[in-house]
Amino acid sequence: MNIGFIAHNSKKNLMENFCLAYKRILSRHQLYATGITGRRIEEVTNLKVHKFLPGSMGGDRQFTEMIERNDMDMVIFFYNPVLHDPRQADIDLITRSCDKYNIPIATNIATAESLILGLAHGDLDWRNIV
Repeated sequence: MNIGFIAHNSKKNLMENFCLAYKRILSRHQLYATGITGRRIEEVTNLKVHKFLPGSMGGDRQFTEMIERNDMDMVIFFYNPVLHDPRQADIDLITRSCDKYNIPIATNIATAESLILGLAHGDLDWRNIV
């Protein structure tokens, strides 16, 4: 399955720790991420990550295009909901695209863990049919 990762600056350490904790599961899938997030995941896990441009340079749009082609099976998007982000429109675009194309998305650690464990258990195999 194709798994996408995005993390805003204040959440990049959380994303690294998450990917390190679930490295065994992630190693069986194709990983995609915006530029800096992808590089940091690769550095801590030694897993191959297909990297888009950095989010601020169009990576969010590349990410969304993959969703719209139905080429993404799951998205983990860690952002800080407390801070005002001038890129809020990008957050909304990605989450709306996931909803439109029935792609599971996690925006916090609790949901991300549920999705990853479900993935390992085979609960997302229905994505292979879509």
